[in-house]
Amino acid sequence: MTGPARPARQRVVLAERRGARRVRTRVEVAEQTEFGEAMIGGLIRAQLGLATRAGLLVVLVLCSLPVLFGIDSLGTMTLLGIRLPWLLLGVAVYPVLYGAGLIYVRLAERNEQDFLDVAED
Repeated sequence: MTGPARPARQRVVLAERRGARRVRTRVEVAEQTEFGEAMIGGLIRAQLGLATRAGLLVVLVLCSLPVLFGIDSLGTMTLLGIRLPWLLLGVAVYPVLYGAGLIYVRLAERNEQDFLDVAED
């Protein structure tokens, strides 16, 4: 006589529970424990570093324009009846600033996504 079939034993290991670490990390960030503060501090430092580098690059590019205009051949050059310095300052600067802004936003979002990946793993 055989009794009812017994279900196979399952071994539960903490490492197999994927949600445990994610929930704990989110709680540590939300409650601002020492670990959570370190993670948030890392994100803030990454964003500050990115903003500083982007700002310095934009300032460097914009401050180099007067130096370029000081060169006689570029300062007096005309294109479509408009002097090149005015054309660069009135037209070309804005797409450069827009592009720098787009690149900054993408990199800042990538920093935030990296933070979320670390927080969820």
